[in-house]
Amino acid sequence: MAAKSKTHAGSPAKDRARLALRRLKRAYPDSACGLVHDGPFRLLAATILSAQCTDVMVNKVTPALFAAYPDAAAMAQADRAALEELIRPTGFYRNKATSLIACSKAIVEEHGGEVPRTMAELVSLRGVARKTANVVLGNAFGKNIGIVVDTHVKRLSGRLGFTDATVPDKIEQDLMPLFPKKDWTLLSHLLIDHGRAVCPSRKPRCDRCVLADICPSAESFPSQK
Repeated sequence: MAAKSKTHAGSPAKDRARLALRRLKRAYPDSACGLVHDGPFRLLAATILSAQCTDVMVNKVTPALFAAYPDAAAMAQADRAALEELIRPTGFYRNKATSLIACSKAIVEEHGGEVPRTMAELVSLRGVARKTANVVLGNAFGKNIGIVVDTHVKRLSGRLGFTDATVPDKIEQDLMPLFPKKDWTLLSHLLIDHGRAVCPSRKPRCDRCVLADICPSAESFPSQK
């Protein structure tokens, strides 16, 4: 089955972006953060663990992790060897343990034990870059400050012609003017879901894609049944 007629592919990027957003909302009505969390600190810790690791694996690790260290105060006092053993399956566990302990100490000592709610304060924490801060601000605090750019968002935003940048921060800056600010957090979830279900890095399923007719890249890939 051939890809859909690309009647909208040449329309301005902002028009295509809004159309893509509407279609993705219909296709994935339950789209949400893939990291299971209960409160800002646990989401922050889970996001730190998610670096170079799947959400599925992080979600397997965090129940035992948070049973042992339920909040920043407990994590700040964690036994390093025990912490490393708990998070070992997520990879890079020594660096992640260092980040979790240092981050937790800063939250306790500088923020009264509460995860800060601004980008500047979050990125000052050990192990927290803009992507992680965006995850926490958007999903824990409902603040659409930016757009999370992971591998799926990077791949799909390029294929859809919304950016030709390859650096996450530049991709984010290209995406932000194209989509309503209120949807920035949701946008990442939608693109991640679509990337996993329909548009993986290899063999994208263009014949099943609700965006095929507005995607400049669709005809570049063979139809996948």
